[in-house]
Amino acid sequence: MSDQGLGEGPLEDVTELSGGTQNVMLRFTRSDRGYVLRRGPLHLRPRSNAVMLRETRLLGALTGTDVPHAELIAVCDDQTVLGDAVFYLMEPVDGFNASGPLPTLHAQDPAVRYAMGLSMADSLARLGAVDHVAVGLADYGKPDGFLERQVPRWLAELDSYQQFENYPGPDLPGLDDVAAWLQRNVPPSWQPGIMHGDYHAANVMFSPTGPEVVAVVDWEMSTIGDPLLDLGWLLATWRQDDGSSVFAHTLTGWDGLASTDALVQRYAAGSSRDLSRIGWYAVLAGFKLAIVIEGTLARACAGLAPKEVGDQLHDAAVWLFERAQTSMTHTW
Repeated sequence: MSDQGLGEGPLEDVTELSGGTQNVMLRFTRSDRGYVLRRGPLHLRPRSNAVMLRETRLLGALTGTDVPHAELIAVCDDQTVLGDAVFYLMEPVDGFNASGPLPTLHAQDPAVRYAMGLSMADSLARLGAVDHVAVGLADYGKPDGFLERQVPRWLAELDSYQQFENYPGPDLPGLDDVAAWLQRNVPPSWQPGIMHGDYHAANVMFSPTGPEVVAVVDWEMSTIGDPLLDLGWLLATWRQDDGSSVFAHTLTGWDGLASTDALVQRYAAGSSRDLSRIGWYAVLAGFKLAIVIEGTLARACAGLAPKEVGDQLHDAAVWLFERAQTSMTHTW
């Protein structure tokens, strides 16, 4: 930090930040300036450093855009500094994550909770409007054939779970029907852009004084693809109109949230993208997410994950497929 002119003297007020991920995040001050450090987990995985550096490239590209995010300060790709881990420093964000308790304002005012969903849609529309080529991300992903690859890619992932001992195979309702419907109805045209890849309520930070999203976080799954899949992901993970949701966290337990239709309408107001096929993207998002979380059951059957967690996520995967079958006939 000293070599890059980032203060002098000791690091003070060092605090660990939690966020539902195994990556390490620390907040501290130096020379009266606040910083957040992010690095991979203490026990690095084979691609942990590559993922961290990829994140920094994305955050750097968002500098100067209207996408809410933590501003990148500096990157250290020298693996000798922190025990083989690369890391980066970013600006602290004054906000809270809705997977935990809501502040009094948000808990007491249903209008604020309603507007939180609309702000999520606004932020996503802004991300989808960024010209990825102009900000230096032309080679950040492989958009050619992106939509056509999705169903075969995730069916292959599901097939790979057979390697786990004692996994009986996927018991997911309508698996073949949903896959066939998706392949028959691939949108014929779309506009590539930046995708977050895991856009849901637990991956944003809200203002403590209002409903606004102040930062989108956890960019590990980001790529260049079809940004409408991010909107589909938001719809699939949002609390549904019947009150059900795939994941239980604090926000989904409150009333007064915007409907999924309201989220689509809000996104449309801030985007030039064609939303006439958004139901297809919601089904694809549920299909993909269900297969991802079914992997935990497969690992649990082999004793590589807690059985109760595997069962819980399998139930969520079943819910997603049931919802997907319903969504195939839904008019947005």
